[in-house]
Amino acid sequence: MRRIVGLALSLLALSAIAAETTPTLEERMSKGEFHAAGLDKLSPAELKSLNDWLSGHAIVKTITKIETPTGKPVFETDQGQRQVIETRITGRFTGWYGKTIFRLDNGQEWTQAESGQMSNGKYDNPKVKIKPMLLGSWLLYVEPCGCSVRVERTK
Repeated sequence: MRRIVGLALSLLALSAIAAETTPTLEERMSKGEFHAAGLDKLSPAELKSLNDWLSGHAIVKTITKIETPTGKPVFETDQGQRQVIETRITGRFTGWYGKTIFRLDNGQEWTQAESGQMSNGKYDNPKVKIKPMLLGSWLLYVEPCGCSVRVERTK
């Protein structure tokens, strides 16, 4: 029973802290967003009432980070059905040189996972395909040059 009471008191304290630290709408939004939402038309009393309501209904966001035993992040592409990813490299591609990081238009980053280097011209935003290979590995294929390198996802 003491544990339940202690847990209840802890939860009340946490909710009080969250209510105290919940930023107001003016702090959360830019002036443009605040105006576009029509919130600048509220009276100070109405705005205070809305901010008080929001602080009592704070949304808690939980982020779960899954890592391998070596500390590397686990991505959805590492598990389950693995499919070909088709996108473009962001910016200029000039090849790879050991531990090259490939930043893609879809927001992902992949890092060269094998030794070696390759330079076969310069390409702006080239199309790429990342294909699943055996034993959980991935192969990045750069279409314009017809070259490929083994990669691992890092973001």
